[in-house]
Amino acid sequence: MNKKSIRDIELYGKKIFLRVDYNVQFAGDRILDDHRLRESIPTIQYLRDKGARIILCSHRGRPAGQIVEELRNDLVAKHLSSLLGTLVKSCPVSIGPQAQDDADALEPGELLLLENVRFHAEEEDNDDVFAQQLASLADIYVSDAFGTAHRAHASVVGVPKYIPGVTGLLLEREVEYLTKVTDDPQKPLGLVLGGAKVSEKLSILSFLSDRADVICVGGGIANTFLAAQGIDIGGSLAEHDRIDDAFLIMRKAAERDDLKLVLPRDVVISDPSGEIIEAVSVNRIPPEFRILDIGPETIDDFRAALEPMSTIAWNGPMGFFEREPFDVGSLAVAKILADLQNVTTVVGGGETAAAINRAGVLEDISHCSTGGGASLQLLEGRILPGLEALPDK
Repeated sequence: MNKKSIRDIELYGKKIFLRVDYNVQFAGDRILDDHRLRESIPTIQYLRDKGARIILCSHRGRPAGQIVEELRNDLVAKHLSSLLGTLVKSCPVSIGPQAQDDADALEPGELLLLENVRFHAEEEDNDDVFAQQLASLADIYVSDAFGTAHRAHASVVGVPKYIPGVTGLLLEREVEYLTKVTDDPQKPLGLVLGGAKVSEKLSILSFLSDRADVICVGGGIANTFLAAQGIDIGGSLAEHDRIDDAFLIMRKAAERDDLKLVLPRDVVISDPSGEIIEAVSVNRIPPEFRILDIGPETIDDFRAALEPMSTIAWNGPMGFFEREPFDVGSLAVAKILADLQNVTTVVGGGETAAAINRAGVLEDISHCSTGGGASLQLLEGRILPGLEALPDK
């Protein structure tokens, strides 16, 4: 990536406005998944080692410009403190005199987490005055919130208009791995696409189908492909207005000797009451039954197709991942990727990352992205506003 980074500038004593993505959920005082916090630690440690004074900025949830008590950042500061082994101070506001005083009081190596930036409607409006107020807290802007890099918000694209901006280590790593898939993948390249909607993945299919050697399709997306083949999918979720698009993709794959499109040949179905759950051939789905996961034979097909790959990108779950036993397909794909040797594996999307974590194989994946929409946009070949706002080297 040709963007200026924290490695390229003097940091000692500087106040750093570090935009991170700590959009995490809690159950009471317990954080449910701290992957995003852990991924930000290398940047934080680098800045601390260089003597920077660090002002962390993040959003949580969708408070729509209102103060929502359960979306405050104080619990995030406590958990981050435990991860770092040092105090992360919590500021109850994100702009104004108190924020300025707390920022000015920081010593080299100290950290301050501002309040949820989306408590201000001006954040999502990319308001210039609000961006200037945020920028006034610091000397340098560091962009490390890949999960919001596709958003043209004040703390993402506005602040670097008023103070010098550079990338953090996480943002660099995210772009490095995702562009390994889009720009110059080590071949052969395999894609695993899931999730509910074909419409959300059409751009990826269009952009990467010329580069890919294997495309494995599961989840609700696969239902639309099955319907395009004339298969009766019962009461399953499908985008019937996208059947023509699915048919064109299948025809394109059939015309290419060097592209293999792998669709489910068996699925896990359930009746409307949820009492009957079974794996059946895609040609034997009863009326009103719903497809909720890929079946064991399809898992074997995916494994056989993916084992020869040198690069694999996965985005989207294979079924109704939130509910057992319909997480089996997603967990199986996670383990397939983890078991591969000498393969670059790149995973994106919130539910996909959750499958990696639930399967306990995070350490065996080359890169598990912290961004859902941002990773989708990069895989579609689109430019991220948060990257575009930063200067080149």
